[in-house]
Amino acid sequence: MPWPLSPELLAPLAPWFEQAHRDLPWRAADLQLPHPDPYAVLVSELMLQQTQVTTVIPYFNRWLERFPDAATLAAADEDTVHKAWEGLGYYRRARFLQAAAASVAAEGWPGDLAGLAGLPGLGPYTAAAVGAIAFQWPTPALDGNAFRVLARLLLIEGDPKHQAAKLRDWLSPALKAHGPSRLTQALMELGATVCTPAPTCGDCPLGGRCAARLAGRTADIPPVAKRAKPKASTLWLVAFEAQGQFLLQAPVAKGLLAGLWRWPTFDALDHEAAPTPGSITTWPGWTQVYTHRREAVTPLHIGLAAPFTPAEGLRWVPRSELQGLPLGRRDQRLRDLLDAPGQSLLEAPDPAGLVRACAAPSA
Repeated sequence: MPWPLSPELLAPLAPWFEQAHRDLPWRAADLQLPHPDPYAVLVSELMLQQTQVTTVIPYFNRWLERFPDAATLAAADEDTVHKAWEGLGYYRRARFLQAAAASVAAEGWPGDLAGLAGLPGLGPYTAAAVGAIAFQWPTPALDGNAFRVLARLLLIEGDPKHQAAKLRDWLSPALKAHGPSRLTQALMELGATVCTPAPTCGDCPLGGRCAARLAGRTADIPPVAKRAKPKASTLWLVAFEAQGQFLLQAPVAKGLLAGLWRWPTFDALDHEAAPTPGSITTWPGWTQVYTHRREAVTPLHIGLAAPFTPAEGLRWVPRSELQGLPLGRRDQRLRDLLDAPGQSLLEAPDPAGLVRACAAPSA
């Protein structure tokens, strides 16, 4: 059965959005014109990838104060950029954002969707969103919220992402008819505030036209994707201190935690606890949850009489510099605990064994 025409079906969205939209700092006042600051749109879209709006707002405001334009961000050093991103997670977004800003600062903004998609970190959705919101191009942007809204509205069976190309073609005439920026943001807003996984259909401007609602199937459209069970591990997270310096893993160029400083970690299965003399302090542990793994973390502070020569990639850092280093959430937590009272451990992994694991090989 063919889908209804998008300009007519989505017509109620624009007036609803005018009344119901949230006041967000990256939104332009006039949605009929190109955005006055495309860079702000780029920043917001990269920050909003896999992160809630309420979390992003303060980061966005601080970021624009620190890096008000693409040229300023492009010229910043990596530690400064990662420090400004600290706590927002998925740190490669910060590196992509800086690389995209460098391209814009050097060559200007691309003139079409293919050019935007060629910027670092801008996949099909983000490029289309920036095109529509920043430049008023009729480029359909389909994120998780939009896919959910359209799957219910059109009663799409199975994963709506499998019909992404068809949905973009269907949506494009509505963008032209009702305004690319306005309709794109209205669709996102509806999915974020009304057509959520547990929708409030009575508040929806499209409720009377929604095929899934009329069929009583909003609970199973779209189907919930199955996630792999996170891999579990048990870690000792260790702050070695010697003569006012702490041992940390210096940032690496690639990987999940690229650009971040880290405390040494040890698998508890490889370093069983035993009665241990010496200056070892701990605090209550916690479970650190990531997309694909869960870590049961036990934080330790181990005091040493003198620093040792560290293995490659490890560095001694003065305590005075700790607050200025970009750390992930797990490692921030141990940094903050260092100023809080802890308790002595009667049983802990052998400090000598941990030191040997972190020391440079003997000549």
